[in-house]
Amino acid sequence: MKLAEISIKRPSLVIVLFTLLTLGGLLSYSMMGYELIPKIENNMVTISTIYPGASPSEVETSVTRKIEDAVGSLENVKKVESSSYESLSVIMVQLNDGADVDFALNDAQRKVNAILADLPDDVKAPSLNKFSLDDLPIITMSISSDKLNNKELYDLLDKKIEPIFSRVNGVAQVDLIGGQEREIQVNLDEKKLQGYGLSIGDVKQAILSSNLDFPTGSLKTRTTKSTIRLSGKYKSVEEMNNLVVSSKNGAQVRLSDIATVFDAQKDVEKVARFNQFPTILMQIKKQSDANAVAVSESVQKTIETVEKAYAAQGIKVKVVNDTTEFTLEAANHVIFDLFLAVILVAVVMLLFLHSIRNAFIVMISIPASLIAAFIGMYLMGYTLNLMSLLGLSLVVGILVDDAIVVLENIYRHMEMGKSKIRAAYDGAAEIGFTVAAITLVIVVVFLPIAMSTGLAANILAQFCVTVVIATLLSLLASFTIIPWLSSRFGKLQHLTGKNAFEKFILWFEKELDVFTHWITGILEWC
Repeated sequence: MKLAEISIKRPSLVIVLFTLLTLGGLLSYSMMGYELIPKIENNMVTISTIYPGASPSEVETSVTRKIEDAVGSLENVKKVESSSYESLSVIMVQLNDGADVDFALNDAQRKVNAILADLPDDVKAPSLNKFSLDDLPIITMSISSDKLNNKELYDLLDKKIEPIFSRVNGVAQVDLIGGQEREIQVNLDEKKLQGYGLSIGDVKQAILSSNLDFPTGSLKTRTTKSTIRLSGKYKSVEEMNNLVVSSKNGAQVRLSDIATVFDAQKDVEKVARFNQFPTILMQIKKQSDANAVAVSESVQKTIETVEKAYAAQGIKVKVVNDTTEFTLEAANHVIFDLFLAVILVAVVMLLFLHSIRNAFIVMISIPASLIAAFIGMYLMGYTLNLMSLLGLSLVVGILVDDAIVVLENIYRHMEMGKSKIRAAYDGAAEIGFTVAAITLVIVVVFLPIAMSTGLAANILAQFCVTVVIATLLSLLASFTIIPWLSSRFGKLQHLTGKNAFEKFILWFEKELDVFTHWITGILEWC
């Protein structure tokens, strides 16, 4: 076989090749992210539209049907389902397997924008989203304070602490759950409104038109240029009470004359408790391409920074749930099993090959194939998750097959009296077709599964492709590393029982022969 001949005659090529593959594999491993399971693409686009105050029948007629007709002409649509509730319309567009969700989302947005003019004036802009597991929070924190009340704590979180976590590298969104959000309430007196000849719309328009903040121009001199800004935002409840709502017939009507203004809280819609005590929860969502473990570590450091910066306010942050802990623990267990499998393979090789040297030759090819497999996993965009790491664990037993078959045949040729260089070439050449057949059988079993579609393919694709990549690399190692090392370090081992190791191997061989004869007797009797 030409590849084995090149490896024996030009060992520097093999050394350079696998050095590059090993370094590239280690670099790829360091750049890969951690996830619990592979990314599962759900081919579903959801369109949510809010129509304040409308009944379900009005939402169905004025909003749902029009948007349904617009998105019904999308490509690769499998099914469209819609639901109309009070003040809300929800339309779910399910796409065919293999459809590009991002393209469908953009196409649906374009079609919805085209019919916005046909929707009622009070309708909010439709919100289009695609479901992804990345939308689920990776960290949930409980934030409390023994010096601030609920309203002050929520205001501090919303305006100062939440932006700090939003700036953490890899964080996509930060949500607050629970607490009492500040709200300025204006309670109108119906009789006073009628007495002054005003309507609710007049009061609303006056309040909104007076709560403005925008640039009005610039002031230039010979040396400087300044921006002029109209700052008309309300700063206190007293300012709102003094707001002039109407000045009909020269009589000014202030807001305090017709209403009572309260600095209150919004109605509670969500309640959060931690260990039975009321709290405010903060949920951290990561970007789709971010490393969940790295984001979690950055958030943990930010928690320490926030607690120190707001110690005067008595801010205490406790992590309620961190999904990356289970992810990292599961990945570490799989990696431990991977090393354990390699060690067990080494022990078995030592028992059957009778030589530490021969077992060492086999053990070099296994890590070389495994580490190089990370290059293919990284280039395919895979992550270190349960499925990809499980594929590596499973493939350890497969990787050793090629190396053992080649090494055993080389050993047989050495027993025939050939030199180790001649035996390495003849042994690899003789068994080359068989080893290739063994490897390709595994490839043709796993590769079609990876090329299938649907939910099963999303889960199993990384598992199957990882097995295929590592198996092909083991084939390369068995035709390069094994002949090269055998031609340089191969040695016939004659067991004489001169030391404890050889005595143990001889005892093992004796017991193995007894077991073999026992099985042979059973088969003959059968």
